[in-house]
Amino acid sequence: MAPRLWTALYALSFGHAAVAAPQLAPRATGSLDTWLASETTVARQGILDNIGSSGTYAASVKPGIIIASPSTDSPDYYYTWTRDSALTMKVLIDQFKNGDTSLLTVIEEYISSQAYIQTVSNPSGSLSSGGLGEPKFNIDETAYTGSWGRPQRDGPALRATALIAFGQWLIMLQSNGYTTQATNIVWPIVRNDLSYVAQNWNSSGYDLWEEVSGESFFTTAVQHRALVEGSKFASQVGSSCSYCDSQAPQVLCFLQSFWTGSYTLANFGSSRTGKDANTLLGSIHTFDPEAACDDTTFQPCSSRALANHKVVTDSFRSVYTVNSGIAEGTAVSVGRYPEDSYYNGNPWYLCTMAAAELLYDALYQWNKIGSLTINSVSLAFFQDMYSSAATGTYSSSSATYSTIVSAVKTYADGYMSIVEKYAMTNGSMSEQFSKSDGSQLSARDLTWSYAALISANNRRNSIVPAAWGETSASSVPATCVATSATGTYSTATSTSWPATLTSVSGATTTTTSATTTATGTTTSTSTTKTTTTATSTTSCTTPTAVAVTFDLIATTYYGENIKIAGSISQLGDWDTDNAIALSAEDYTSSDNLWFVDIDLPAGTSFEYKYIRVESDGSIEWESDPNRSYTVPAACATTAVTESDTWR
Repeated sequence: MAPRLWTALYALSFGHAAVAAPQLAPRATGSLDTWLASETTVARQGILDNIGSSGTYAASVKPGIIIASPSTDSPDYYYTWTRDSALTMKVLIDQFKNGDTSLLTVIEEYISSQAYIQTVSNPSGSLSSGGLGEPKFNIDETAYTGSWGRPQRDGPALRATALIAFGQWLIMLQSNGYTTQATNIVWPIVRNDLSYVAQNWNSSGYDLWEEVSGESFFTTAVQHRALVEGSKFASQVGSSCSYCDSQAPQVLCFLQSFWTGSYTLANFGSSRTGKDANTLLGSIHTFDPEAACDDTTFQPCSSRALANHKVVTDSFRSVYTVNSGIAEGTAVSVGRYPEDSYYNGNPWYLCTMAAAELLYDALYQWNKIGSLTINSVSLAFFQDMYSSAATGTYSSSSATYSTIVSAVKTYADGYMSIVEKYAMTNGSMSEQFSKSDGSQLSARDLTWSYAALISANNRRNSIVPAAWGETSASSVPATCVATSATGTYSTATSTSWPATLTSVSGATTTTTSATTTATGTTTSTSTTKTTTTATSTTSCTTPTAVAVTFDLIATTYYGENIKIAGSISQLGDWDTDNAIALSAEDYTSSDNLWFVDIDLPAGTSFEYKYIRVESDGSIEWESDPNRSYTVPAACATTAVTESDTWR
């Protein structure tokens, strides 16, 4: 393979000219919340229907093999792609770790299938001679030998990332002895993939759209992540990955060359502009919830990622009829790249949701950091939504911060509302929808579309994956070196799983979110704690009711009380006489906490507000708009906490 191009593209970044902000689209109403609550169930089933051999559309497929789509003609996607499968499985593993323990068998069968797939010689080579870069296989785990864009070098990196996520869960349960499975089953497969990445990252290959042979931003970004977290996982199982350690900094060094100064170039080796959803996907799949807004790794809240988001999404405003008349700063349907001609070039569900997910990631990061920064690179992005935006750093306690994050949340929800608009009434999603009228096109029930929906919805609710180590791996070497390293390849022979994997009872998952208002008057911090009580991963029950604790930080005086009112009967149907009183039992001068525990039906979506009840009986409502919330309806989720700040 030709060595990677080391073209110097480290140009200094310059800001865009300021533009007037358009009229903000209405904030997503309860209908989006309601739709997503049901659509996540549809998406989950849509994925499972496409997994062999118990899936509705995969009865003839080998166990654990994930088909891209049930479509067998025009186009024929009845194959398994390493990339699509790994991205999908990472979503399922994250769902499993968050309490959906019924997914265990599917996960185990996928891992076992990949141990075998790695050994299948194919047109790209054998296990140790490049075969891991083969993009797709037949559903019976045999090699696909037809003409194709090969190799594709993102698959091994993405598979390693997915398997590491499960391996780390096994290690977390080391008191039950499951480190053995992480060491003997998961690590040998991961080690092969890491060896491939370390040896081949500096060689050209086809991009994720299978069209351009060269060097791809998406591929390079996920390769860097895999090497970083692979090294950590190696140490966790008592091994090491010196080739990960030597190559990761150089991969990161090369990653910088994709930055043009105003947007992220998708590929080297292409005559296109390089404005491509490839780059949005690269940022969301290397998102680290512990990271700062780091330009070097193109974190979602970084200036580079935000500037690129604007350039990429704007590139579709004039090429699709469904986007006609939609102003900058308002969500549009997003495709792969504006020059696309596949099926005449249309929006893709997964690309549109990637645009939303990147913004949800950024909101999470700003909230965690406690501020946001605007510089010359990202200024145009912010000015699209807030015409008064100016360079500077804005604390989360400032009115400007509140206004901006509210606008960004509205913008992100707009992309999800587009998906809601063009999905089928039964929730099914194909690969594409028509640029002319929004009708579904190309492969039906695309597995990746469903995985993208679950992932974006999780980020919208500030449910984030584990950190992958970005904070200790974002330093760019002073000199980039075109190099590679040889790792270790060996057949992964151990695939025997215990009959039952028992989880830790009462494990708690904590996520943090920013609750914003359409008027931008303030922002509140919400922390959701989900307690799972499953003791065995062989079964799981979704509760009919969830204990929701509402925590509110509100400074009050003696004799003043706080209540919560909302749009459902449990919150008084907006009747202040029937509003639910909060307790000040834990209120202190340094922690002005009011709280109340309320049992609510799982899956219920509603709006609510807090009110102050003065000693004379008079009532003060907090400022608009109404807050919205959807009670989780997840496997084994029994209790959550929603934490707000009075506004």
